[in-house]
Amino acid sequence: MTTAPAARESAVGTARTRVEGRDKVTGAARYAAEIPFAGLAHGWLVLSTVARGRITSLETAGVLAMPGVLTVLHHGNAPRLNADYIGLLGVPPDPTCVVFQHDRVPFMGWPVALVVAETPEQAREAAEALVVRYEEEPHDTAFTRDRPDAYPVGGRMPAETRKGDMEAALAASAVVVDAEYTTPEEYHHPMEPHAATARWDGGRLDVVDSNQGATWIVGELANLFSLDPASVRVRSEHVGGGFGSKGIRAHQVAAVMAATHLRRPVRVVLTRRQMFPLAGHRSATIQRIRLGADTGGRLRALEHRSLSHTSTVHEFVEPSTGATRVMYDADAHHTANLVVRLDLPTPTWMRAPGEAPGSFALETALDELAEKCGIDPIELRVRNEPERGPVSGLPFSSRNLIACFQEGARRFGWADRDPRPGLRREGRWLLGTGTAAASFPVMALPSTAAVTAEADGTFTVRIAAADIGTGARTALTQVAADALEVAPDRVRMRIGDSDFGPAMIAGGSMGTRSWSWAITTAAGELRERLVPGAGIPPEGITVRSDTTEAVGALAQMERHSFGAQFAEVAVDVTTGEVRVRRMLGVFAAGRIINPLTARGQFTGGMIWGISMALHEEAVRDSVSGGHYGADLAGYHVATHADVPHVEAHWIDDPDPHDPVGIKGIGEIGIVGAAAAVANAVRHATGVRHRSLPIRPDRVILAGTAGAGADAGAGAGARAAGEAHA
Repeated sequence: MTTAPAARESAVGTARTRVEGRDKVTGAARYAAEIPFAGLAHGWLVLSTVARGRITSLETAGVLAMPGVLTVLHHGNAPRLNADYIGLLGVPPDPTCVVFQHDRVPFMGWPVALVVAETPEQAREAAEALVVRYEEEPHDTAFTRDRPDAYPVGGRMPAETRKGDMEAALAASAVVVDAEYTTPEEYHHPMEPHAATARWDGGRLDVVDSNQGATWIVGELANLFSLDPASVRVRSEHVGGGFGSKGIRAHQVAAVMAATHLRRPVRVVLTRRQMFPLAGHRSATIQRIRLGADTGGRLRALEHRSLSHTSTVHEFVEPSTGATRVMYDADAHHTANLVVRLDLPTPTWMRAPGEAPGSFALETALDELAEKCGIDPIELRVRNEPERGPVSGLPFSSRNLIACFQEGARRFGWADRDPRPGLRREGRWLLGTGTAAASFPVMALPSTAAVTAEADGTFTVRIAAADIGTGARTALTQVAADALEVAPDRVRMRIGDSDFGPAMIAGGSMGTRSWSWAITTAAGELRERLVPGAGIPPEGITVRSDTTEAVGALAQMERHSFGAQFAEVAVDVTTGEVRVRRMLGVFAAGRIINPLTARGQFTGGMIWGISMALHEEAVRDSVSGGHYGADLAGYHVATHADVPHVEAHWIDDPDPHDPVGIKGIGEIGIVGAAAAVANAVRHATGVRHRSLPIRPDRVILAGTAGAGADAGAGAGARAAGEAHA
């Protein structure tokens, strides 16, 4: 009698340390600015010192005579670029990337020249010595609610949605909330600065870069330089953070220009200060929400209008009403995303674009409504659970928001909460708790992957994925191991090379979902080709997949991850200090591939929510149009002392329409987190803060419930202007 072999343990769902972890902690992992090249030259960007105008002269003669200087590229001598195309993400290129093509300056920090020298020190010294003269023009950086030139913009969603008679529904509502919420400019500066090295190798353009998608950068560079995409290779093996900032930028284009001009490798690395105007940011927002409900808290009217800013040269909208179109329904339901063009750098995608600032406004307004109705905030959300998409009318693929709240309430001890504000005190600290909901879209885009069965019994996966610090490389190894029915140590994962074929970027919380689909498909086909007991030829057996058809066949549904955020804060109203004591998030975000790295993604997003609520705020000088303190000393983020006990948990929620059950987890952690903190501050002090960040001075000026119940719409309007005053 024989015993059946034990079932192989699934790799997916098992906590595993990063496969590249040892290389990173020992320094063996090389980042884009660290890889050596023979004959490497170094470029240093020169940025404009005026916010609007034109260049009248560049005094290059003295700079060219400085030690080690090889060239100075500018609008008078740079090659012409092609900017007349639609990029991979369906939008034309931001003209900030189309460098040195004209003498116009649309914002402070616009690239006006690139100095190239033998060493970075020589390049920097020469760049700082370059005299650039301007004809300066009046600039406009004033972001206020009453801009007559604001207009609706769609982007990745409709600009406006409209259902029902809003004014009639509000007039018929027993309870009404009408409030304005503001968020400032915010910046997503990863630890690794943006860096690119360009060279020509055997007739091909080879770019070693730090980016979120090699396929994306290949397409953009090929279009800009009128090249065959097959003649461009982009490699990005290790990336030290991205958060939406590492797409096509000026430094990559400038490096290619210089490498083409000099016929030698050229590296361009952005400084931290240069990243402020050149790496994108989240626009400030001014959001007005109007809610109308019956006495039981059931919504009858919901209006959300959001204003953000873009540059004068490129249109980008912060789609802050996106979550509102999914989360709650009402008979009258209106949303609109509007922008105003200012003499500022172009904003870009920043972790949870739209959902992060939008959830602050929406979930704070829901808390206000719950308070006015005398209903528990969680119960209010239960009563307003929609059966279908409030705007689309489509069914939800799954919607486990209430399950997240139930589990979160149990773990957090919500049932013991006294809803009355300003009652709990511990010495000089007022204590409060708050909650908020979270959602983020679930998407997938076509990708290709190649899986090779090697003669030694191992398998090699090649896919142009990007691991920007999320643990994607490890998660994909686990997915491949299960698809091949082997142990993870028999899988070799190679990523970050455009020569592996087109693949989705690391963005929109859809990287791992899109890549895993391609890997699973290729692995399944490979297993069908392998004959049990037969040998593998020395060159191996390779199968390539392309998920374009499969992804395109997905039925139209509302697909989202959901979550419930909880926070406890302590507030010293004498000093204005707010301390977050604990945070808890419970998420329904598909099948969790690696609990170890997933928990890091969830808690990382929640910590960013603390930072958003209490610290992050870029402040502009209205006279110059530039930032005060454009560095990580002047731009405050949460540090170790600000981070409390943070817990992340999840419920079983596999996506039935994904081969692995994945939804996406990269961004859901930040959504709702700032609102949970702000709602907790209200509970602690009795004062409602509608403008982020909740700085000590704002807490002091607002006082406590005894001195007035709101840091209200007037304060919010002032706050929107403070960043530009």
